[in-house]
Amino acid sequence: MFYRKKETAVVYSQTKLATGIYDCRIKTPAAKAARPGQFIGVYPKDASHLLARPISICEADSENSVLRIVYRVAGEGTKEFSGYQEKDNVAILANLGNGFPIEEATGKTVLIMGGGIGIPPMLGVAKAIKDADKHIFLGYRDIETFLSDEFLPYGSVYIATEDGSVGCKGNVLNALATTTLKPDIIMACGPMPMLRAIKKYAEENDIVAYISLEERMACGVGACLGCVCKTTHKDHHSHVNNTRICTEGPVFDAREVDI
Repeated sequence: MFYRKKETAVVYSQTKLATGIYDCRIKTPAAKAARPGQFIGVYPKDASHLLARPISICEADSENSVLRIVYRVAGEGTKEFSGYQEKDNVAILANLGNGFPIEEATGKTVLIMGGGIGIPPMLGVAKAIKDADKHIFLGYRDIETFLSDEFLPYGSVYIATEDGSVGCKGNVLNALATTTLKPDIIMACGPMPMLRAIKKYAEENDIVAYISLEERMACGVGACLGCVCKTTHKDHHSHVNNTRICTEGPVFDAREVDI
C-alpha cells in the first residue's frame, strides 16, 4: 500500500538507548504501510529550521499504528527531537524511499549488516525476512551496543566494535572474516566506507548486495536534487549517470551505484 503524506503525528514514547541515541515511537497511520528500509522526514518546531530531518524507520507496528525511529543527536533539529515526550505533537512526512526487497531473501543465506546509526533500519529487515538462513552483523564504536539484544530472536548475531570492547575488533567485514559463511545475498546500511567495502566484497565474491545509502536530504521527495548519487548506468530520462537517493533509493543494488 502506497502512503506518502505530511501530517501531525503524536509521540507515543521516547527513551534514551545510549550516548546521544534515542528511541522514539510515533503514533501515525503511516505505520500500516511502512516497508523495511524506508524513512520519514521529521520537522523541527523551531521555525528557523525549515527542512525535515530524514530518519530511517526502525520498525513499524501496523496493528497499533506506531512507527519506531532510533536516531543520533547530530545537530539542532535532532537535539530538539530528543526533548519530545509522550503525547507531544510532531510534524512528519511519511513514508519515503523504496525500502529493501525483502522477498528476494526467501530461502537464501542472507547477511544483514548494520553499522552505527545504520543499525536501526536493519532490525525491521531482520524481522521481515522469513524462511531464510539469517546472519546479522552489527558494527559499533564501543561498548554501547544499542539494539543488539533485539536482533537475537531473528538470526545469528555477530558484533564488531572499533575499540574491541565487544565482539570482534574492527568492522562488520572483520567479523564476517571470522566465519565460513557463504551468503547468497547481503542487505546493509551504514556509513559510506562500510558500504564501499561491502560493495567490493560482494563484487569479488559474485554476491547480490542491497545497500541503503545515508545522505543529507532537503525535500525528501526528489524535487531539489540535493541527494544525487552517481550510478553505473545512465538514467533513461536525463541520460546522465545520476539518481536521487530519496526517491529511487535509499536502497540500491550495489552494482548500480558508483560510491
